[in-house]
Amino acid sequence: MSGMTIHPAWLGSLVFAAGLVAADSPTPQPYSPGIESPGYVWNQPNEEQMLALAHDADPANGEAAYAVCRGCHEADGSGRGDAIYPQLAGQHASVLIKQMVDVRAGRRDNPKMHPFVAEWVVSSEEVADIAAYLAALPIPTTNLKGDGAALAQGQALYARDCAACHGERGEGDADAFYPRVASQHYSYLEYESRLIRDGGRRNANPEMVEVIQGYSDADISAVSDYLSRLALAPTAGVAQSSNQSR
Repeated sequence: MSGMTIHPAWLGSLVFAAGLVAADSPTPQPYSPGIESPGYVWNQPNEEQMLALAHDADPANGEAAYAVCRGCHEADGSGRGDAIYPQLAGQHASVLIKQMVDVRAGRRDNPKMHPFVAEWVVSSEEVADIAAYLAALPIPTTNLKGDGAALAQGQALYARDCAACHGERGEGDADAFYPRVASQHYSYLEYESRLIRDGGRRNANPEMVEVIQGYSDADISAVSDYLSRLALAPTAGVAQSSNQSR
């Protein structure tokens, strides 16, 4: 896909066409060894990830290429807490690239997402463009939150076990590929944390698995709820937004 300008009036048709392409996916999601395999190394450099990271990303082209993602992740990148689709707006581009590449390669199992991000739908360069576009979007604060019953417990566990990697305010670390977790949907944080704890997230960081392996479901829920309510201080290029429009 070139860097052409897409008229807003065409986006609906583009989304529909992209959905048809993805629905007619020619092959299932592939499999690549993950954490279940001996010798697994988290975030081991691979050709496609390095290509995407080195690409001079074009956010405008990323906006057009993102059309295929809007059906689940919404036009503003806010995702859907009720469907456990993560909020992507304001996420680090490096993190987004890694996760899309891992889904494409089959290191992260997501057969539902794979047809929409496969190489016959978006190129490696467009993966980088989409990531750059999403990273620059304001972070919505209308994300799904928990019941607020164990926020002190969640704060204490997060400070003790998680902040060293994900940051005091949940800001993550782009250079280390640690995601922003503040203001993420409670449902997504809870679901993915349980998956990581139980060995189901095959592209997980073994260090995180070790840290939360002893967590109860209640512990995970408490941390997830705390993070869902944790707002990031605005930084250059990443603003907070309470816009509820889709």
